[in-house]
Amino acid sequence: MKLLFICSRNQWRSPTAEQLWRRRSGYEVRSAGTSPKARRTVSASDVIWADVILVMESKHRQRLRAEFARLLEHKPLYVLDIPDEYQYMDEVLIDELEARVGAILATLP
Repeated sequence: MKLLFICSRNQWRSPTAEQLWRRRSGYEVRSAGTSPKARRTVSASDVIWADVILVMESKHRQRLRAEFARLLEHKPLYVLDIPDEYQYMDEVLIDELEARVGAILATLP
């Protein structure tokens, strides 16, 4: 399963998620940001590549829909509701990601 994690600048939240889920077998993982100033900005090829897209906040979903509406028509897209208040690999962030992403993935076939 190919997971794409999205935040704003691809500095803390989505790279942390990428590191966590990359370690688990059965997953291919990428992360990107919606901002033009992101370390890695999300592209159409990322959206096409992904089986599941997980965004940190509703604003990221809105930005993806604005830019890639047609590509997202049949893609599962989930909002994790994780605010931008954590550093890379913060223990609280890791706990939040494991709980929320784990719960979503448990519901998928």
